[in-house]
Amino acid sequence: MTRRLPTRLSGTGLVLRPFSPEDEPLVAQALADTEIVRWALGAHLHRLPTDERAAQWLRTRLAAWSDGVPDFAITDPNTNDLTGYIGLRRIHNGNAEVGSWIAPWARGRGLAVNALLTAAGWALTPASHSGMGLHRIALHHSTDNPASCTVAAKAGLLLEGTMRQATTDHTGTRYDCHLHARLATDPTPPRERVPTPS
Repeated sequence: MTRRLPTRLSGTGLVLRPFSPEDEPLVAQALADTEIVRWALGAHLHRLPTDERAAQWLRTRLAAWSDGVPDFAITDPNTNDLTGYIGLRRIHNGNAEVGSWIAPWARGRGLAVNALLTAAGWALTPASHSGMGLHRIALHHSTDNPASCTVAAKAGLLLEGTMRQATTDHTGTRYDCHLHARLATDPTPPRERVPTPS
């Protein structure tokens, strides 16, 4: 996998930056949230005590950039405090999947949409213009998690269909899954401005 230099991106009301060890206390608070535990953590992390869960989750994020995986802390532009997570994974042949969560204390501000607009905009921008040069960004979520549908639609990821029993929650229960995607050739969503790496 291609090694990528850690990147900071400025978006509307947020900054996406690499994680740091100092983020651990807020990561621990976020990973205690029932919705994040249900949809964003694998069963192996769910079984760990909360403090160990946060440490292990953060270790993976800290190593991500050297493994070629852009994992961003969504942060407050004024305080640099963690408000969420967004990352690109399964990067292959110009395609990637996106995963994210917003910390409970930061919900209701439009951060999920703005973070997805910022990350997808950068990922789909040609490498010659400081982007990743990807062709397709996909997002899938359980049909029991309708908020993710709203976020994807507002960020310009079109609903492509339903994948039957394609995802599980932390208990292993299977759910149908909506698949959304955006191509580099799709129109730019009206709210998006090209993010500038800093």
